[in-house]
Amino acid sequence: MVRSSVGTKLYLGVMAIFLLFAVSFIVFQHDREKRYKIDVLDTRLQDYNERMAEVLAMNRNMTEKAIDAYVKDHYEPDMRVTVIDMKGRVIFDNKYKNYARLENHLGRDEVRQALRQGSGYDIDRKSSTMGQSYFYSATSFPRQRFIIRTALPYNDSLARTLRTDQHYVWFALIAMVLLTVTLYRFTRRLGMNVMKLRTFASRADHNESLETEDLIDFPDDELGEIAEKIIKIYKRLQHTKREQSILKRQLTQNIAHELKTPVASIQGYLETILDNPNINEEMRHQFMQRCYAQAQRLTSLLRDISTLNRMDDASDMLTDFDTVDISQIVANIQKETALQMEENSMTFVNKLPAGIIVKGNHSLLYSVFRNLTDNAIAYAGTGTTITLSANDGEDGKWHFTFSDNGVGVPYEHLARIFERFYRVDKGRSRKMGGTGLGLAIVKNAVLLHGGAISVKNGETSGLVFSFSLRK
Repeated sequence: MVRSSVGTKLYLGVMAIFLLFAVSFIVFQHDREKRYKIDVLDTRLQDYNERMAEVLAMNRNMTEKAIDAYVKDHYEPDMRVTVIDMKGRVIFDNKYKNYARLENHLGRDEVRQALRQGSGYDIDRKSSTMGQSYFYSATSFPRQRFIIRTALPYNDSLARTLRTDQHYVWFALIAMVLLTVTLYRFTRRLGMNVMKLRTFASRADHNESLETEDLIDFPDDELGEIAEKIIKIYKRLQHTKREQSILKRQLTQNIAHELKTPVASIQGYLETILDNPNINEEMRHQFMQRCYAQAQRLTSLLRDISTLNRMDDASDMLTDFDTVDISQIVANIQKETALQMEENSMTFVNKLPAGIIVKGNHSLLYSVFRNLTDNAIAYAGTGTTITLSANDGEDGKWHFTFSDNGVGVPYEHLARIFERFYRVDKGRSRKMGGTGLGLAIVKNAVLLHGGAISVKNGETSGLVFSFSLRK
């Protein structure tokens, strides 16, 4: 039986791994690019829907004439604009004037998505009315009691726009060829060196005479051990690099996705102001306020990302611990959030005893209680009560319970509630200005302070966070 050389085994193994990686990369890149292009187009249409709804709401004018005037003033080539009431009846369509005869639209995919999660789209569906395919994007506005749906014809031009770029395929193939040639030369040379080393070791093992020239390629008689260590180190570094690359790519994609919406909104509002120099001052002021709110959201997102990055490099924080008064932190948070609590008819019941002292980082401990409070204010619902209590454990830790009697969270989402950028209701979270990082910061900060945290639904309603902090 012919045994394969080390060089051949290495070559075949690495090529198999690379082929698997290349195929995975192509599939992943194709799906990612297609999804990105669809999201960009959907964001553009959703932004049009939002601006149209805001203008109609401010003018308090929902007549056909007013809607038609807005669509004509903000005309985009071939765009179809449809306004649908919450029962599915079409109340306006700029392309089909006899819209009163149109069938009920509740069964449309994009409309169902909009009613369920605030917005939705359908990529390529043929309109029975217009006799052609469209890319639909719908947005629900429950307060105004209507749905705005915009659509672009799914023609060759749009199909080409959404088609993924194939350059990366050629890149992968060229990289594969180069790697094949390079790897072959490397493994061939390596195989020859291993054979020399094997011969050298065999001769040494049998106490055969060794000439000086035999040692030219191997100046150190510990080459085998060194090579083994180098291979182990290389594999370990490659594994770590791949993990870091995957995590970095995932984080980058999430950050890019989170930045996209506020940036697109700011751009849309500013474009509206610039394109309409005669816009009334009240509307201009409202648009600028919305731009400022989105800018604040960006600031919050960047601040939270910075906080998480600091905790990922927590070695310096571990030595930056001092005495922190938790009772005072909570009292300050009560004062800071009092106005928000009043606006939402909420009550904060603070059952903490005075003088709860722990060793820790003041800013991170503040983030724990502030983010839990902000999360409850944003999502628990109006008229709810927040309760915070603590007891002194015999394990050298303070055990805290932070609860509310609000709407709670579906059971299937509880296990992922502490993940970065995870949202139970993505549309509502973004409208509330959340970054999707608050609870991730809470968990990491608690773990950094030697504690643990868990969450469950209350017996009747709301959420219950249970966590501990080392004294």
